[in-house]
Amino acid sequence: MVESGAEVRYTTAERLPEDLRGADALFVWDFRCTGVEAAWLAADALQWVHVAGAGVDAVLFPALRDSDVVLTNSRGVFEGPIAEYVLGLVLTFAKDFAGTFAAQRERRWQHRETERIDGSAVVIAGTGPIGRAVARTLRSVGMRVEGIGRTRRDHDPDFGVVRGFDQLTRRLPHADFVVAASPLTERTEGMFNASTFAAMKPSARLINVGRGALVVTEDLVAALRDGVIAGAALDVFDTEPLPTSSPLWTMPAVLVSPHMSGDFVGSLPALAELFVDNYRCWLSGNPLRNVVDKRLGYVPTRASGG
Repeated sequence: MVESGAEVRYTTAERLPEDLRGADALFVWDFRCTGVEAAWLAADALQWVHVAGAGVDAVLFPALRDSDVVLTNSRGVFEGPIAEYVLGLVLTFAKDFAGTFAAQRERRWQHRETERIDGSAVVIAGTGPIGRAVARTLRSVGMRVEGIGRTRRDHDPDFGVVRGFDQLTRRLPHADFVVAASPLTERTEGMFNASTFAAMKPSARLINVGRGALVVTEDLVAALRDGVIAGAALDVFDTEPLPTSSPLWTMPAVLVSPHMSGDFVGSLPALAELFVDNYRCWLSGNPLRNVVDKRLGYVPTRASGG
């Protein structure tokens, strides 16, 4: 549909400075691409940048933030799949699936009791669409959830209670599971560190499906090694791919996955369809979907508060 009414240039990060000249819109298919900043001086006609991902931190450099260029993301594609993934991780910990798989490989009959998740407490850091989808999914299986976000709310439809980021450390001692689902901003970078890990229960597990830089990796490794927390499931990392030298690969009670919690069979066509729908809005002069507040670093919604 796009090619029938526009000149489409398929490019790479290396060729982007040349291909960006005269372009009105840029579709960043690889949301981790950092080549846009290097090519920015060539953006002489650019009006709109769309990212095929929920996070836009890779392209939200100062020159773009301060420009009049509209930035949109792919909110609406990943929320449900990520919530399902988080539930799967919670069950993996609670039901000790890793232990079951290991015993099966060794042909060892090892009966044991596992944990209930019904009634357990979850703190979700990040009350945007992904955090909300996680909250609804976990509540549906009887878990007690509360949110940590930019704006406090006492009667939130998804979380019940949302507290400000400044209350994170105070709420962590109540949590059996802690889910990091915040966008990466100056305020959230490194929010999970030695201090926050020390506030968690020794039996608590951290699940990160937000951004790798939300967590200070060295502090997490130390907390896991010293038994400060019981485990971690990590789908995102401050360096990706995770280096083979990282101790996280082999630490007990750590689950490592390669930034795949939102990816599902059919996700690529869904991303393309969302862009095409937004392209139609752009051509017709209608408001674009998923416009990012470049000051905040994400798409604000009346209900989310961040």
